[in-house]
Amino acid sequence: MCQLLGMNANTPTDVMFSFTGLATRAVEHKDGFGIAFFEDRGLRHFVDNRSATQSPVAELVKHFPIRSDHVIAHIRKATQGRVALENTHPFVRELWGRYWVFAHNGDLRGFAPRLHGAFRPVGDTDSELAFCWLMQELAKAHASVPSVEELSRTLRELLPQPAAHGTFNVLLSNGQALWAHCSTHLHALERRHPFGAARLADEDLSVDFSALTTPRDRVCVVATEPLTRHEPWQALLPGEMRVIAGGQTVDAGPCC
Repeated sequence: MCQLLGMNANTPTDVMFSFTGLATRAVEHKDGFGIAFFEDRGLRHFVDNRSATQSPVAELVKHFPIRSDHVIAHIRKATQGRVALENTHPFVRELWGRYWVFAHNGDLRGFAPRLHGAFRPVGDTDSELAFCWLMQELAKAHASVPSVEELSRTLRELLPQPAAHGTFNVLLSNGQALWAHCSTHLHALERRHPFGAARLADEDLSVDFSALTTPRDRVCVVATEPLTRHEPWQALLPGEMRVIAGGQTVDAGPCC
């Protein structure tokens, strides 16, 4: 299956250390990669249906000075849908005048919701179908952009429905918060003062965050599997949804 990476911070932060750790795993997850990061209400979105180890787009991203407080990245190992650009995560839609970004790890069987609104898949993955359905149901539940707390309550009701059809590890963001839903494998790490050094689990690369941060900084990273060694990654429980804002978990618990 695929691998996910999400980052949320209380100040625009460089995500390249974590993205390098994720891209290293693209030898096995070779069916495409993508990354989306918010800049205020704007969004930069890069995808390629080639492996992140071979893609010139990935090389561009690695050298791009990305500083963002909301990032979602994905490397794909296809289970449904052909290897094609339109099937490459993360997917992006607009709702209530805000961009929404979605990435999925897993496989859904028999999930065939009726889509009757403005949200339609471009590709043929179960992931994009689930995202379109989710956007449709959010639009039905709220007339305009609600608070993070209201959105979280609605998502706790909605996410178990596709999850009942298989594995549904998901990252979702609209630039206000990062929502992480776990079916099987998701891990979270919060970095805050006093910052220390970290070393990637799959590559001989380390960074001393104390030289790059201030005492006020907070960063939360979510990944399918821990990206670094000797840091206190915490496994999310099956059925758990976490709400992350300002670089820290603000709500966590099982869905309805």
